Amino acid sequence: MHSTESTTEADLLKLENQLCFPLYAASRMLTKAYQPLLLALDLTYPQYLVFMLLWEHDQLTVKELGEKLLLDSGTLTPLLKRMEQKQWVSRRRDPEDERSVIIGLTPTGRALQVQACRIPEQLLEKLAMSPAEISTLRTQLTHLLAQLT
Repeated sequence: MHSTESTTEADLLKLENQLCFPLYAASRMLTKAYQPLLLALDLTYPQYLVFMLLWEHDQLTVKELGEKLLLDSGTLTPLLKRMEQKQWVSRRRDPEDERSVIIGLTPTGRALQVQACRIPEQLLEKLAMSPAEISTLRTQLTHLLAQLT
């Protein structure tokens, strides 16, 4: 017979008792739910995230994009180069700081915004959650992110 203490220790390592697994699985499933919606626009999920920031700010430095998306430049640079090859964004050195690269929207990248406008609504339909539930979950996850960063 196991003691209460060893059962508690064993419970700590059960997958069902972990916070990390449902977050990991939900993130993967949510990204998967975006895939058919983004495929219609020939976008990957990380490209979509970059676009959401650029549609909001028009242009940002690579450093600012990385800070907002929690991505390092090693991950972001190849992604941005592919977006530039598709003529969605432009990349140029900041004249005030040659080390800094500014990413800006091209007219083609700006035009994608019109096509992407329905994506959040389509995703909400798939989630079958109320706006209040989504708001609460987003607030909790934002708080968790703030604690971890």
